[in-house]
Formats: sequence, structure tokens, C-alpha cells
Amino acid sequence: MVNRVTEQNKNLGKNRADELPKAWEPKEHETALYQRWVERGYFTPDASSDKPGYSIVLPPPNVTGQLHMGHALDHTLIDSIIRRKRMQGFETLWLPGMDHAGIATQTKVEAMLKETEGKDRYDYGREEFISKVWEWKEQYGGTIQTQMRAIGDSVDWSRDRFTLDEGLSRAVQTIFKALFDQGMIYRAHRLVNWSPVLETAVSDIEVVYKDVDGELVSFRYGSLDDNEPHLVVATTRIETMLGDVAIAVHPDDERYRDLVGQELDHPFRNDLKLKVIADDYVDPEFGTGAVKITPAHDPNDYAMGQRHDLDMPTIMDKTGRIADTGTRFDGLTREGARVAIREELAEQGRIVKEIRPYVHSVGHSERSGEAIEPRLSLQWFVKVDKLAQMAGEGIREGDTTIHPKAMEPRFFDWVDDMHDWTISRQLWWGHRIPIFYGPNGEVVCVGPDEQAPEGYEQDPDVLDTWFSSALWPFSTMGWPDATPDLAKFYPTNVLVTAYDILFFWVARMMMFGTFASTITPEILGEGTDGRPQVPFHDLFLHGLVRDEHGRKMSKSLGNGIDPMDWVERYGADALRFTLARGANPGTDLPVGEDHAQSSRNFATKLYNATKFALLNGAAVDELPARDTLTDADRWILDRLEQVRATVDAHLENFQFAKANEELYQFTWNEFCDWYLEIAKTQIPRDEVTERGTSTQIVLGRVLDVVLRLLHPAMPFVTEVLWTTLTEEETTTLAPWPTVDDTNGGAEPDTTAQTHIDDSIKLITELRRFRADQGLKPSQKVPAQIDFAAADLSGQETLIRSVARLVAPEEDFEESASLEVRLSRATVGVALDTSGTVDKDAERARLEKELAAAQKELENTGKKLGNEAFLAKAPDAVVDKIRARQELAREETDRITARLEGLK
Repeated sequence: MVNRVTEQNKNLGKNRADELPKAWEPKEHETALYQRWVERGYFTPDASSDKPGYSIVLPPPNVTGQLHMGHALDHTLIDSIIRRKRMQGFETLWLPGMDHAGIATQTKVEAMLKETEGKDRYDYGREEFISKVWEWKEQYGGTIQTQMRAIGDSVDWSRDRFTLDEGLSRAVQTIFKALFDQGMIYRAHRLVNWSPVLETAVSDIEVVYKDVDGELVSFRYGSLDDNEPHLVVATTRIETMLGDVAIAVHPDDERYRDLVGQELDHPFRNDLKLKVIADDYVDPEFGTGAVKITPAHDPNDYAMGQRHDLDMPTIMDKTGRIADTGTRFDGLTREGARVAIREELAEQGRIVKEIRPYVHSVGHSERSGEAIEPRLSLQWFVKVDKLAQMAGEGIREGDTTIHPKAMEPRFFDWVDDMHDWTISRQLWWGHRIPIFYGPNGEVVCVGPDEQAPEGYEQDPDVLDTWFSSALWPFSTMGWPDATPDLAKFYPTNVLVTAYDILFFWVARMMMFGTFASTITPEILGEGTDGRPQVPFHDLFLHGLVRDEHGRKMSKSLGNGIDPMDWVERYGADALRFTLARGANPGTDLPVGEDHAQSSRNFATKLYNATKFALLNGAAVDELPARDTLTDADRWILDRLEQVRATVDAHLENFQFAKANEELYQFTWNEFCDWYLEIAKTQIPRDEVTERGTSTQIVLGRVLDVVLRLLHPAMPFVTEVLWTTLTEEETTTLAPWPTVDDTNGGAEPDTTAQTHIDDSIKLITELRRFRADQGLKPSQKVPAQIDFAAADLSGQETLIRSVARLVAPEEDFEESASLEVRLSRATVGVALDTSGTVDKDAERARLEKELAAAQKELENTGKKLGNEAFLAKAPDAVVDKIRARQELAREETDRITARLEGLK
């Protein structure tokens, strides 16, 4: 076997190496590789397979969206999981799809029609406008899918879904009717977040809070005579006083006890009286201790209005203009009314303090940008108490495990104190609410296989986008029908998403998933011990991608990174490896240009190492018996097994950063930097030896395993290299490495490890010493070394070859010496450097290096001595500067000592 492999390797290895271009250029390979994977059906699972199923659903991106760094991180981690499970022999489904994104899509299409045709949706009517949106979706809605292909997402495109497709519409109607029939969906007047620009209620997740410059106005209610009943209140939204119905004080506030229960006149409205009420909510130490109450336009006031059974007049229409107050302010915008009311109150003498600037946090519409108006309106709601309880129990009982566990309290804080969910939106694009109203006030809920009675009119509102998204794990597989996909792949195995969407999407999926299993247990199955079935067994929450300084990426800061820019410049593997290598559970991930370049360099290193190995006859064959291997061969195989086992354990626990860092350090430092160098000494150039052949096989085996372990994070470069190395069809379906691929389960050879560890330490110190002596790296120098003292006689050839040292032909007078402390002894080394060093040139070189090291020491010292910098800079940045300072200090000491030696 030995001779056969060696003879083949010399020619076949070179031929296979010649198949690879001179350098790794990702753009030349990635598109074609991905298309081949799809065409050959590698990503399309068979629901009738005997293999165990494993499934993940893609968090559906908005149809209007483009891939951002958060998406890229999410997709990289999911793809890493799916590719590994596919290699482990599972029938894997990664199901893709997009969300119809009601508000975002309707807003985008309305803006387009306004610009191109000068019309709004009302000019078309509902049906024609919806047709226009579908046309836009078909033409422009696939951007993110193209980008997903570019980064290598191994999704099953044949099962691609859309939250408004026919099957999902059927699922939405089914669960809506089930909830309605059980009294869990109802209609009521409630306070909601209202967007005056979009003219609809919006969800909490679509509200962003910003600090704005406002003004605090203090004014007087009641009599202008200090001896008559009156109260002074302060507000940043004086326009809402048109809807004030009460003034609240604390029950124990002696200043106002006599006023409680009295009524004060409203300055502008004869139809309103302001009742003075007592409530513990009021802070008597804040301001005057009296608070104006506008129940229809403030969440806290609304709660107080409910407690005290107050009237709740709405003072604004759906566009945010003052309406139905019977005052001269009707028709004004919120901003216009703010000025006009303040001026009128000043004329009446009711402004009691100088108006002063006041910075406060105000909710704004994420989609349209204007300030949100809390507004009392008629909306549809889901009663969540029972649903939230089931979702909470799914986590508490361990049916679904949250990673990291530290995120559990945040989940419970949300579901244990959840308010009823506003599900209606005043839009046209979306799932229309399946409620119909009869001519005499009848109300019917129509299921997917039912028809509304003739003459009944459908509710005009559509459902919140999150309603259909909450059904995603099971509706995409065919529910409410019993399908092979549901039988094989549901419940899904893991949900991967960012922690900031824990409440808005994850909790809702848990709620609807458990509820759906109670109404169709024969389809979705039952959970453990009769509990409702959960939609996923594991929930992995990753952090947010931030810039290299730890700041949130934003347009205003100009620090955003387009992942497609990195794909274009560095390749998809570099993007993916950067993100996977930094993805710790629940922790934000800072990334910058240096990280992408480092990952690109790693791909290049891997490419060059494989090409070198092939040129040196690397072969994937049965490993020789361990007792025929060198210490270096046994060492690298044992280390390979340790790395394989560690990586496996980390990936099983969603520790992507630790797994990929382990692979990076092993591949770069131990395999490429050391074993490849050692292998050169063990593979003869012009003869066939058993040791050389064994090393070729070990070299090939290590590469084989490393490339397969790296494939989930770096699928493109590993596909090219592994298929070239092994001449197999694809890495995508290659078996995931096991202990049989590494050292066969043998006990690690600690003696071999000690020999190689000591050899590496000795060579490292020798290289550093040579550099200090001004010796060129390629220059061979005679050296006397006591190998026997450290039990390294068997490594002499390796050490001399790699360290560029030759055995002296005769005794020489010592020119330079050092001692190296190894595990078993201190080894002395004497080098004959006579005539090899130009002292003047070496002194000039060292002085230049010393100046650079001193400059670095000075710069880092200034930064670390700047208290303002230390207060703002992230810990990781400060640690990096400290490390640079320590390195500069060591370099300064080393070079100074070397200069002293040259004297």
C-alpha cells in the first residue's frame, strides 16, 4: 500500500494542485458553486426519507428589504447549523420565505405611485391598489433572495413561502376563527400607538424613541383669583389639554385635599368639567404635585381614566389634526395647535411660569418618521392571558430551551405581564380581518372554507403583520392540513434570531404554536406529558452586529456596513467566518474592516496550505498503524481529535465563536505554521520512504477533517479544496468527521506531544534569537545543541531543518549562545555567527526598530492615560491597546539589549 500511494501521490497530487488557480479569488467560484448545489438538489429534503428529520425556518425578512449585517449574522449561523446536520446524516429542511410587511410595503408602493403617476391609493380603490402592490412585489421583491444566494444560504427554494400566499392565508383564517369562537379575539375602544401619516395603529416594535427638544409649559386651571379654587399643571404637550377631563393629585397631599372631588371649568370647552381626583400614581414631589389627565391621548392617563371611570374624548382625527372639540382650534395640526393654545392661555393670564426648554423622549413611527400619537380608537384585540401562560410553561417546563439561559428572565418578564395584543391595522395590504357585518348589526367570523351571508360587508382592517408571522413554523409546512412535511419536520428543532425580537416575534410564535396544537393535536402532535406542543425545541438568541467600536450601526453615524460590499471585496466565506467567529450567545458582535481582511487572509492561508499539501503528495487514504508514525504525525492527529471533539461540543451548544476560534487557531498556528513545516522534513523529494508516505496520508487526513469542520462556516472555499483533495462530488453531503477520522479513539500520545511541544518551543526561541543576531531567515548556521539532555534526539533532523541550523563540521569558538527551558531540561545552544553579521548595518536596523517601538509605547501610553477615552471606549478596545503597549515595552527591552550586545 505504501509504495502504491506514494507513486500515485507524486503525480496525482501535482495534477490536482494544477486544477487549482494560483490564488483564491472568491468571485470566480461562488456563483457557479451555489447554482450547482441548487440544481443538484442538495438542499431539498425528502419528507418520506427514513433519515431523522431536522428543520429550521428562516425568520422571514420583509419583502421590501435588503440584506443587512443582522440578516447576514442570522443566516450564517442558521446555515452553519443546517450544513452540519446535513453532514451528520439528518434529512434537513431550511425553509425560506418572506414577510409581506404590511406597513413597509404599502408605504413604499404608495410613494412610488405618487412619484410616477401622481396618485394615491384612494385614486385607485382597494382592489386595484392591491393589484399594484402584487405587481411591485413580483418585480422588486426578490432582492434579498438574490443576496441570500450570494452568501451561500442552503435553503430549500422549492418550499419558499410568502406570508400572503394562499396556504398561509388559509392558516391565518383558521386560527383567527378558532380564537374568535373561543372568545379570545374581541373588538374594543382602546388606546393604541397611532401614526397620523400612515393613518393606522402601529405595533410597539414599529415605534422608536428619540430625545427631542420641547418646551415645558405651566398653566393654571380654575379661577385666576388665588383665593378661589385653582390648580397649576405642567405639560410638554399643551395641545392635549383640549381633551383634559381631570386633574390628579396624591391622596396624602395636604395642599390639595380640600379640592379633591371639586370640578373646575375648562378654559375653552363648555362641554367639559375637570374633576379633581386623588390617585397614588401622582408624585407629590414632582412639579406642582398636580397632573392634567387626558385619557384618550396618554397611556398613563388612560389607565387612570379607567380606574376613575372618566370620560375619554378623542380630540384628533386620524391625520393628527384637532377635531370635534367645538373650539376654534379644530382643523389645526398638533404643532399648530400647540402654539395657538399656548398663546391663547397667555392672553387669558393662565401661563404661570416662564416657558422653558425641555428635552424628553418621544415615540416616533419607524416607517414614516413622525411622532406617534397615543389615540383611543376602535380596534381588534387578542386576549393573551391563556396564550401567554402556555408560552411561559413551554419554557419553564423545558420543552423549549433558551440559549443563553440568562435570557429567560426577559422572556418571562414579557409573557407574565403581557397586555392584550392590538391586531388590527387600518391598511389595505395584508390579511383582511375575516369578520363580516350584517345589515342589522350581525357579526360573523368566516373560516377558510366558509362564505359570508349575502349582503354582509367585510371589516375594512387588515391584521398586524406579526399575526401571520406568529404562525410561520407550522403554516409554512401546510397547516391546517396534515402534510408529510409537518409529520417529518414539525416541531422545528431550533429557532435562531436576535435577542431584540424575543418579545415581538418569538413570544407570539410560542403563543400561537401552543394554541394551534390544542385545536389540531392530531396534526401538530402533543408536547411532553400532555402539554401543548411547542413550535421549536431550542431557541438560540444571538446579539446585534455593531461597529468595531461597539456602537450601533446607523445612517446618522455613517458607520453601517453593507454585507454585500464585503462579499464583493473579500468573498462570502470571509463575511461568514467573521460573523461566526464572533457570535457568542446573547452578546453583541463588534466588526470592522480588519476582521473581514483577517478572515479573507485565513481563506487564502487555507487555500495555499491545501495546494502545498497536494504538491507534496497529500493523500486521503487509510491511516497507517500508529506505531509506524512519527511523533509529529501522532501529535497532529491527537490534536486534530481534540479540536474535533471540542468543536463538536461547542456547535452542539450554539457556541459558534468558540468553535470557529478553535478551528482558526489550530488550522493557522498548529497545522499551517508547524505541521506543514515538519511535513517537509519527513517527505523526501526524490525517493519513496515509508515515513514519507505515512506523512502524506496524515497530511491529507488532517486537511480532509479540517475542511469538513470548516465547511458549515466557509462553504465555498472548502468545497473547492475538499473536492480537489478527495475527488469526491461535494462537501455538502460529506459525512461529518468523527473520532474514526482522526486518531481512531486512541489514547493521546503524551510523549509525542511533549517532544513536539518542546521542539516547537526550541525552534521558536531559536528563530527569535537568530533574528536578534541579525541572521537572515534562510541563512544556515552551524550550531551545537545538546538534544539528548531534553530527550529530543529523535527530533534533531526536524529542529535543525526548520530552524535552519546545521551540524558543525568541527569545533568552533562560540559566537552567540542561549538557553531554553523545556519540559524536561534546559537546553544550551551555541551558534557560530562569525562573519555572518554586518554589525553597522544591524545596528542601524535595530535603531530604526527601537524608534518605532518607543513611538508605539508613547502613543499607547497617551491613550491609556486619557480618562475621557477610557470612559467611552469599549473594554475590548482598551484591552487591545493595553496588549499593544505591553508588546511595545517588550520590543523596546529586547532591542535595547541587542544593541548593548553589539557594542
